Amino acid sequence: MTSLLELAADKKSADVTDWAARAGWVVGLLLFIALVYWLMREGWKWRGTLQGDLPELPSAPSEPGPAKLELTGRYHGSTTAGQWLDRIVAHGLGTRSRVELTLTDAGLDVVRPGAADFFVPAGQLREARLDKGIAGKVLAEGGLLIVTWEHGEKLLDSGFRSDHAAEQAEWVEAINNMIHTTSTTEGTAR
Repeated sequence: MTSLLELAADKKSADVTDWAARAGWVVGLLLFIALVYWLMREGWKWRGTLQGDLPELPSAPSEPGPAKLELTGRYHGSTTAGQWLDRIVAHGLGTRSRVELTLTDAGLDVVRPGAADFFVPAGQLREARLDKGIAGKVLAEGGLLIVTWEHGEKLLDSGFRSDHAAEQAEWVEAINNMIHTTSTTEGTAR
């Protein structure tokens, strides 16, 4: 009987938790997350610096004319035309936001609550199409309205998603007709 008591007395229970080691791991993990966040932020700022040659965004004219079409939805960003992963961040073009689009004879007015508004004059519109993705956002085929426009010496693709996806096809037709009419008018004027 004494041998059982001696065996029981010799055994120690394991330490429940080493709080110092656990705190060290938590602090290390938080520092790592902060470092990754800081590096991402610096990369975003560096991209903006590299795109510094992009001129300031135009603002809407005081009298743009009557609205042909209006749309509410989301702005998903702008990229270099034809390169759907090359995000443009200069002048706030990389900031996702809600959007209110208005198409007039003067051009496309892009109003973004909480972000910089801009205007694309009719003469700078190049194409509109339905596509499935733009940097950071991929949807079903035809889920995004992509508007290609010229800004400075660069062609940009801007991606929009309407709250009512069915109306995006109407926008593609209206913008492309407007581009065709503008180019035909300019061609006969020369």
